Amino acid sequence: MPIEIFSSIIQLAAVVLVILALYSAVYIFREYERGVVFTLGRFTRVCGPGFVLLIPFVQQVVRTDLRVVVEDVPSQDVISRDNVSVKVNAVIYYRIVDPQRAIINVADFAVAVSQLAQTTLRSVLGKHELDEMLAERDKLNADIQEILDRQTDAWGVKVANVEIKHVDIDESMVRAIAKQAEAERLRRARVINSEGEEQAAVRLVEAGRMLAAQPNAMQLRYFNALTDIAHDKTTTIVFPLPIDLLPAGLKAAAGGGAKG
Repeated sequence: MPIEIFSSIIQLAAVVLVILALYSAVYIFREYERGVVFTLGRFTRVCGPGFVLLIPFVQQVVRTDLRVVVEDVPSQDVISRDNVSVKVNAVIYYRIVDPQRAIINVADFAVAVSQLAQTTLRSVLGKHELDEMLAERDKLNADIQEILDRQTDAWGVKVANVEIKHVDIDESMVRAIAKQAEAERLRRARVINSEGEEQAAVRLVEAGRMLAAQPNAMQLRYFNALTDIAHDKTTTIVFPLPIDLLPAGLKAAAGGGAKG
């Protein structure tokens, strides 16, 4: 009887070991997952997606996720090229393109990318003035993304995009920038006004030359002025009549009366 019990225990243990072996040997990877397989500590292959069977206790696998990761870069203190202190934070989008390098070449690619993004953000923005940070974000985003992508290529990571979220400035600097913008608007208004006066003066000179070359044109301008006056709410209009507009007989009479 004890022998039968001992045999049953051995059979049960064998079944449990087989189940554990199968459980440790069978892996199922989703479409966005890959597995980096090591055989006795040496890299063997990248497997997945789908059903994968490994040798228990001989092969180990490390799962990697190929989906895009959104990493929030903490706020960084940056001194611009024109010596303005600002706080800048950003967000980066990256994903693994080579699982082998992402696992073997760097201990923790997520921490490495985050730290690299912080230092790159400070170094790149420190080369630009405050106005460029505020007005040329697209260019700065592209510069940071290019630098990060070039440096993370050895880790099998692709930086898809970088976006600067906020550029926080001291309240005193905000007031100074507002005054500067107001002064710039006043300057532009004065320049536009002076350009308008200059153009008007040029047109008046040209009109004077044309009227001087054509005496009859002056009479037509005179009639236009009378027409404009007639539109006013006046009952009586008194105006001088140039002698050039009188008929020949009236001219002679007017000339004779003047002589007498």
